[in-house]
Amino acid sequence: MGGFLESEKTFQTHCKASSSWFSEPARPAGLYKGKLRTFCLPVETAEQNLFGPIREPALAYFAKHSIKWHDGQNGKPSNHLCDSQVCCVNFLFPLAGKPGALAQVLRPVFPEIKQMLPVESGKYISFEWIGAKNYLGEKISRNGQRSRGANCTSADAIVMFEGKDKKRQVLLIEWKYTESYGHTFLKTAKSGTDRTEIYRHLFDGPDCPINKDLLPGFEALFYEPFYQFMRQQFLAHEMEKAHELGADIVSVLHIAPAHNHDFRRVTSPALENLGESATGVWKSLVKTDGRFISVATEQLFGKISGEQMPEMKQWMEYIHERYAWVQADDKG
Repeated sequence: MGGFLESEKTFQTHCKASSSWFSEPARPAGLYKGKLRTFCLPVETAEQNLFGPIREPALAYFAKHSIKWHDGQNGKPSNHLCDSQVCCVNFLFPLAGKPGALAQVLRPVFPEIKQMLPVESGKYISFEWIGAKNYLGEKISRNGQRSRGANCTSADAIVMFEGKDKKRQVLLIEWKYTESYGHTFLKTAKSGTDRTEIYRHLFDGPDCPINKDLLPGFEALFYEPFYQFMRQQFLAHEMEKAHELGADIVSVLHIAPAHNHDFRRVTSPALENLGESATGVWKSLVKTDGRFISVATEQLFGKISGEQMPEMKQWMEYIHERYAWVQADDKG
């Protein structure tokens, strides 16, 4: 278990007990996986895991698009205060209808942005994006429908912009919060399915986006987070080939706290000689420059001020109180 996760459990427990963003009924310990835990909300108050002004619209959006809340119950989000999906929604959902503010957040990394473009239902950010088609050839449920956020490769969020060169670029956002991974080999699923056979046609294809000359072998990718990176990269590549959403370029944008040093670990033994961090290794393996970008959450959100975006002042106050590390110096 990572040190950043443990520190966040402590911090979120204190935040729940003292912050005005939570009601009195939300302050006791919550039941999570069979145990009462101080860093969880009582299940009946789980919606308070979300920033107040977005609760109703976010719940309605997830319900409308049949999106699965990870560890959620009864159509509500997880009651775990360190939940990554909840964190992603708290940071990004308030920007979904604010293209100017969204562009301002992204421009330090993408200075070429001319204007943000709507992705779905007039909104500029969508969540748990799985692509218009089953590009990866993943198993479909018995009803023949794929579920966003469950049982198939989903990008945590998606945004799209037009660049100054008139090209349309899509960003598949892979959002991380407290995650850390060990050396578990994921080649074989619990069901006995050989996962390499699901994705081998993409890996063996002549246009594979991964530089196989640097890779010791396909199986080296079946350790988290490389297994996720691989699937996200395949999804981005296939979407770009299909010009989904009219895109000329589709990239993976990885966003994670710089404070979470545990995530940096290179978990695949065969990849340890390719770099000192998981994201650094993956960037070296992606053939085309600019198709994988990794940025710290602090870089995007830590220096935003109320003067820059006065209409977002309440949201910024919430982010800076709830996720205080976003403004703190990383001394690691």
